[in-house]
Formats: sequence, structure tokens, C-alpha cells
Amino acid sequence: MLMPKRVKHRKQMRGTMRGKANTGNTISYGEYGIVALEPCWVKSNQIEAARVAMTRYIKRGGQVWIKIFPDKPVTAKPAETRMGSGKGALEYWVAVVKPGRVMFEIAGVSEEIAREALRLASHKLPCKCKIYSKADLAAEVAAKGGDN
Repeated sequence: MLMPKRVKHRKQMRGTMRGKANTGNTISYGEYGIVALEPCWVKSNQIEAARVAMTRYIKRGGQVWIKIFPDKPVTAKPAETRMGSGKGALEYWVAVVKPGRVMFEIAGVSEEIAREALRLASHKLPCKCKIYSKADLAAEVAAKGGDN
């Protein structure tokens, strides 16, 4: 599982997921990518499951980039515990994903294989996603930038 090697603070507040992603919203390494359409927390095991699904389908051909990293700790208190007595223990790590964020990229395989691999990976993720090619996403970002 992905997680930071070390952190400054062991526990963090929940925060908000308002607004659109203003970084990581372009396909920069590969040819095709999965873009989030809604805000969510993606757990480290979900990222790993999506990665495994993609690499298995492309039979270790091509190249896969993971563009999100779970750097936010989420705590939970044990079941049937009374209120109070501090914050719970660290349970898992999440990556905060906002709409427009490119989560995975793929290159080095044909378009059909890339789209199918990304489709399989998107089923492992907790939010609605869309598959884009590099050119399509650049055109859409340019069109939305022109409207504002």
C-alpha cells in the first residue's frame, strides 16, 4: 500500500473538498488518463486495486503512472466505544481528489487496450470518472477556459 515514509503530524483534520482541481488536471506523461468527475477520498488500497487491474489487463506492456498519493491520515475509534477520551487511532491513508484531477495515466499500448484497462481501473475507484485522451482533455480545458 502507498503511504508516506514519515509525517510531521500523526493525525490531521478532515478538511473540505470544495472547488475544482487546479493542479494535476492535465495528462502530462501518458496518452490516456482517468479524470475524476466528483470530489472524493481515494484510499491507498483502492489505488493499488486500480493499478493491479490495469497492469494485469495490459499484461505488463506499456507504462502506467499513478498521479495521486495518499498523504492524508484518517482516524477511527473502535466500535462500541463511548464518546470522549481523544481522537481515534490511525485507520488508513487517503488521497484527496477534486473534480478534474487526472488520477492515472497510461501509454505504450493501443487505444482499445488503454481504454479497457482504464475502464477496469475506474470500477475500483469510489467516484465517477471519465476516460480522456491527451488531445481531448486539452481541448476541453481550453474550451472551458475560454468560457470564463
